[in-house]
Amino acid sequence: MPTLTEILILHGALPIEDIDTLLAGDPADESAVRALVDRGALTEVQFARARAEQANLPYIELLDYPITRQALALVPAAICVRHQVLPLAVENERLVLAMVDPRDVFALDDVSRFAHLRLSLVVAERGDLLAAIARSHRADDELSDLTSTIAEENAGSDADAAGALEAGGGADDAPIVRFVNLLVSQAIQDQASDIHIEPGEHELAVRYRIDGVLHEMQSAPRSIQNGIISRLKIMSDIDIAERRKPQDGRMSVTHNGRTIDLRVATLPTVWGEKVVLRILDNATTRLTLRDLNLLEHNHAAYEASYQKPYGMILVTGPTGSGKSTTLYTTLHEVARPEINVITVEDPVEYRMKGINQVQVNPKAGLTFASALRAILRSDPDVVLLGEIRDHETAQIAIEASLTGHLVLSTLHTNDAPSAITRLTEMGIEPFLVGSALDCVVAQRLARRLCDRCKKPANHPPERLAALGFGPDSYVPARVLYQPSGCASCSHTGYRGRLAIHEVMTVTEEIERLTVARASSATIARAAREAGMLTLREDGWEKVRLGLTSVDEILRVVA
Repeated sequence: MPTLTEILILHGALPIEDIDTLLAGDPADESAVRALVDRGALTEVQFARARAEQANLPYIELLDYPITRQALALVPAAICVRHQVLPLAVENERLVLAMVDPRDVFALDDVSRFAHLRLSLVVAERGDLLAAIARSHRADDELSDLTSTIAEENAGSDADAAGALEAGGGADDAPIVRFVNLLVSQAIQDQASDIHIEPGEHELAVRYRIDGVLHEMQSAPRSIQNGIISRLKIMSDIDIAERRKPQDGRMSVTHNGRTIDLRVATLPTVWGEKVVLRILDNATTRLTLRDLNLLEHNHAAYEASYQKPYGMILVTGPTGSGKSTTLYTTLHEVARPEINVITVEDPVEYRMKGINQVQVNPKAGLTFASALRAILRSDPDVVLLGEIRDHETAQIAIEASLTGHLVLSTLHTNDAPSAITRLTEMGIEPFLVGSALDCVVAQRLARRLCDRCKKPANHPPERLAALGFGPDSYVPARVLYQPSGCASCSHTGYRGRLAIHEVMTVTEEIERLTVARASSATIARAAREAGMLTLREDGWEKVRLGLTSVDEILRVVA
């Protein structure tokens, strides 16, 4: 087995002046190498990587690492802190354990005694591991302690709304307040998009949606249910006395110096009110067009459209396909102090500086159509319309785009060419649609392959050919990858998501077909002849670039 010194010399990590000194010492003694780390001549990461290579074990990074609750529950926090170890996941009846020093037999004995499982070891950098221990166990321990405290306070009562307010509506350090704050903070840290708080017969369950999939998280006794829900209602400015009908609200929290908005919705169920919190990270409004993973061909076509001073741009796709993110990113690109940008949304999802945002209120008579009429009298240059739902809204939006405004909006269609027929089906004259519409972007969200564990895929050529994955594609053929699964991606093989696009520019030929009321299939053929890539073709290019897998594209694109 090579020594740490030999490994560090091989990788060129050691300062030249220290090599002779280290070689002259005891090759099994790590103290000399540790001294180099202490004086800054060697980094902790280099030291940890050398330890991993010496022990023939994987080296991992734990920053924002999804650690399973099942694994954490197997080893007490005190053992983790004492021995600098952290359980990550249970795989094939083995506990994946991160360590600073994989040779620490005392640590291995103590962990085995509690976990009663065989161990699969990985090596992590000391600071990274200590931060992960603090991050994971602090939240778990505090949530458990708070659950017990709240349950004791509510013992002997039915925890009605008044009691909930008394427990959670006062000081910031009240148990209910701290419990809710921790739930939200943990969700933001885990990069969840939604928090589901679900009452049951015997307990209150909490689930986080991460990369489009729900994961079970903390659970709490049913006795604290009303206190938690009342606290969330107070934070969201929702009527706490109304429990019989759905309600909507909004709240803001501060996490690591950033202000993050949450959209809150309540739903009455047989066991009480369910609460869903959509996390609206304002970092989305700071994305650039390059962050949307548009291929160069699509990027150029879309950029040419939104840089025009007038016209209509539509983004289409099902709910949860990233349409709002695309529109806000476009707004970020076009918004300047010298132009007036106004949005009409239901609800306003992301707050943007320097932009006038209007939220519709049907009860007060402020619909999309009436709001759009009003803002056209407010001298706008760019208008973002949350959604085109009916003939009246579509008519006003079309007329606005024909009278010198850039109009951005969304529509529910399966692909880009169908947007044209959808507008005509709403009763808009085809010649108006052809003149006003400049670009349509259809999109879907696919899971991104985990960079740490993706592996080359071996797909039969005849299968790829049958799927339209031919050799004459847009990007030269490269190695294709498939998911594998590791502790970093919770053994799913995927981490994060990316968008698949179909960008259709309305050419003279497409405008002629629109006026002739041609079918969406005919318009699609003309768009492809003009260079449009379909959703599946764009997906294949993302597969060739190693960003996602063939099976994932087949899952999200028909």
